[in-house]
Amino acid sequence: MNSLVSIITPSYNSVRYISECVESVLAQTYTSWEMIIVDDCSEDDSKQLITALSSNDIRIKTIFLDSNIGAAEARNIALAKAKGEYIAFLDSDDLWEPHKLERQISFMNKNNIAFSYTTYQSISEDGLNVINIIKAPKEMTYYSYLKNTIIGCLTVIINREKVGYFEMPNVRSSHDMALWLLILKRGFSAYGLNENLAKYRIVSSSNTANKMKAVKDVWKVYREIERLSFLYSLWCFFCYIFNTVKKRIL
Repeated sequence: MNSLVSIITPSYNSVRYISECVESVLAQTYTSWEMIIVDDCSEDDSKQLITALSSNDIRIKTIFLDSNIGAAEARNIALAKAKGEYIAFLDSDDLWEPHKLERQISFMNKNNIAFSYTTYQSISEDGLNVINIIKAPKEMTYYSYLKNTIIGCLTVIINREKVGYFEMPNVRSSHDMALWLLILKRGFSAYGLNENLAKYRIVSSSNTANKMKAVKDVWKVYREIERLSFLYSLWCFFCYIFNTVKKRIL
């Protein structure tokens, strides 16, 4: 019997994309999963659409919040409800290829891996154009990841039984980075499967102001969460900026 995978999906004003996201999960060749969608007090018709989508498959679980608390805490609410041995992450505007779970779980089982990620591609808002492909490095350690935040949240699967309890640190836009560092700091490495198994949608709401906020949050992770020295933080930050630009160009 296949181990259960809990798919963590925060949702906010996702009515344009959530159907396609859910369809990509329903299309998975690996069928032992539950999808926990936490709607973060959307202001559009997301709640009605998510309710309709969940009525078609009992594996889709829904949680509707009365106030907006941000993606980190929304994910933590889903994590608290998750029953799976494996935890996977998929945002409401992103997509998986049909063999994503099957290939990645097989990769983890075969190699006794606790934390894995894959190659993925970024796509245009309408989903019609591939912008670039972000190849998964073979291995990331705590120190290498500080300098290169290349792990795509939508590609990550974690064996919760191996790594132990975890939740997202409450940083507004870099909580996934902070979580990967938390797990890597326990002595685990993250291993990359170099197969293009997910699609990250670039949406217009990801404007310059939001990107600047994300950059500030990365610095906050270095200094306030990881408590790195100023000089080492500066070095990691320089490497992070270089690798971010490189990732977007190549």
